[in-house]
Formats: sequence, structure tokens, C-alpha cells
Amino acid sequence: MAHNPHAPQGPEGNHDPAGSTQMFRAFVDEGEPQRRQQAAPPSGPKTGVIVTVVAVLVVLAAVAWLALG
Repeated sequence: MAHNPHAPQGPEGNHDPAGSTQMFRAFVDEGEPQRRQQAAPPSGPKTGVIVTVVAVLVVLAAVAWLALG
């Protein structure tokens, strides 16, 4: 396997001859900023939930009005 120059280098004698550990660490370190962005909670109200609740209330009110009227 090719040597990964971006991987952190350990002390002498702790070298992975296949390079798989270094390549895995480079892959994990590369993807970390994206995970932080996805993990952030969305700000503000969820419009879809609000619209759905209002629609359900309107339908229930219409059914009640027809049943009692």
C-alpha cells in the first residue's frame, strides 16, 4: 500500500506496514467537519409540523360541525 503523507506519524517501531491505520485515520479526520454541521439542531420552528397541526384542527372542527349541525 502507498504511504499516506497526511496521516499522523507515530513513534518509531509503531509503523503499520500496510498503511491501513493511517488511511483510516485520514478518512475519519476528513469527514469530521461534515458530521459537526449535520449534528447541529435546526433553529426556529418546523413549519411543516405547524401546518400539519393546523390542518388537523381544521378537519376535526369541520367533522364536529357536520356531526353536531
